[in-house]
Formats: sequence, C-alpha cells, structure tokens
Amino acid sequence: MRIQHQLLALLVAFIWGTNFVFIRQGLDEIPPFWFATLRFFFAAFPLIFILPRPRVPWRMLAAYGFFIGFGQFGLLFWAMRASISPGLASLVIQSQVFITILLAAWLFHEPVRRRQQLALLVCLCGLLLIGLFTDGQTTVSGLMVILLAATGWACGNLVIKHVGKVNIIAFLAWSAVFAIPPLLLMSLVLEGPALMLEATRQASLHAWAVVLWQTAGNTLIGYGLWNMLLHQYPAAMVTPWALMVPVFGMSASALMLGEPMPWWKLTASALIMAGLVLNLGRAGNRAAKEKNRQPC
Repeated sequence: MRIQHQLLALLVAFIWGTNFVFIRQGLDEIPPFWFATLRFFFAAFPLIFILPRPRVPWRMLAAYGFFIGFGQFGLLFWAMRASISPGLASLVIQSQVFITILLAAWLFHEPVRRRQQLALLVCLCGLLLIGLFTDGQTTVSGLMVILLAATGWACGNLVIKHVGKVNIIAFLAWSAVFAIPPLLLMSLVLEGPALMLEATRQASLHAWAVVLWQTAGNTLIGYGLWNMLLHQYPAAMVTPWALMVPVFGMSASALMLGEPMPWWKLTASALIMAGLVLNLGRAGNRAAKEKNRQPC
C-alpha cells in the first residue's frame, strides 16, 4: 500500500476505535436499536435527495444496508448496552478481519500469502490473549452477538468488493435507506414506542452530538475511506488495518471511561501492531504490484 493510503487506513482505525467510547456514552441515553435507526436515518437523509443513486443493482444496496446497518451496528449497539465493555467490544468485532479474508479467498480467489498468514497468526495471538482475560463486564451471549456483528461487517466488505467503483458517499447514503426498516422493526419490538419517544425527548445535546458523529464521522468519513481502500487493494492487505481498532478503542476507554489497561492488554496491543508491520512488508507491496499489472 502507498504510504498515504496506509495513513488513511490508520485514520479510519483511529476513528472507529475511539468511536466505541462515544457509542457507550450514547447508549446511556438512547436504546440500542433506536440509536442505530437514528444513525442510519441521518446517513440517508437528506443525502439521497442530493446525490443520484449509484448505478448498482438495488439488491447490492439492500445487502450492504442490511449487513452493515442491522448486522453490524444494530447487533453491536445491542451487545454494548449491557453485555460487553467498549474496549473488549472493539477487540472481538475484529474477528471480521479473518472472516473477510477467508471469504474473499473462497469467493474471489484472492491469494493469502505465507507472510500474511504469519502476520494474521501474530495478530490472532494478541486477540486470543485479550479474550483469555475478560474484564468481568462480558457475558457469553454478548460475545456471541459481537461475533454475529463481525460476520455482518465481513459480508458488507465483500458486497463492496463486488459492486466495483462507485460514488462511495452516494452508495453509503442510499444503502442506509435499507438499514432503517430492520433496525426500526427491532426497536419497536424490543424497546417499544414509549421508550423510543421518551429517549428522543430527553436526550441531551451530547447524546445528539454522538448520533451525528456516528453519521458524519464514523459512517460517511470512516466507511467512505475504508471502502475506497477496499476497491484499490486486496482484502488481505486492507482488513488487517482494522486490527488497530481495539488498540485505539482500549486506549480511549482507559483515558475517557477509566477502563483498566493491565499488562495483558498492553502485550496484546504490541502483538497486534507487530502483526500489522509484518503484513505490510514486502509481501504486501508485491501483491499491490501484481494487482496493478492486471488488465483493467
């Protein structure tokens, strides 16, 4: 990857990592599925009245909206409400890296070289280390829901790889329309109209700022840059950058929420960063050159 694209990938990881703290703060005032509904509502409107619909099949917009809107964020918010800490959530959801790479190798025949396999193994050691030392705020059901959310993220990555080059902001806005119905339905069923209305009325300015940041910063900027990188590089080169998310997530949780950072979290963070350095070495550069030599 070019150095400027590596910096963009690092910026996305920083936005997504620190975002777990803001999600936790928003969930203190707004129930999870209603929170997610508001996030994707503002991502869709008014942009769909300004930006033309991307020239992709409706099913692709619907699939991405469902996988990312409901599959990833609806389930993530639901688990974070009471079943998992922000730092640990930022870790477990990164299993999407391995799911994405395996699915891309299976469906798109993208190569996974030995150096990349070794890098992923080093990163996996970091993930397993944190998984062994839970912080007492996590339930088995919470972990399972986050794993389902990670699968939704991985499927969304593959949809983006399949649609090809599009106006990313327009694609995100139009696909957000399809995230709203399942999220709204889950909110109505599990949270109820009364709680939705009460939360909307009583939410503070800080809570609304968090909702807007979810829309502008995390969705439009974060996913806009991420999807641009997925278009230009193999999934095995891009998705490992998301392993930096728990590093930023745990650091932000420690600084802003007082979440402890014992030795095992620091060791795991070092393993994750070492794996990234290994993955982005000569093997990654060779993969980029081979991709650039392919005919358009």
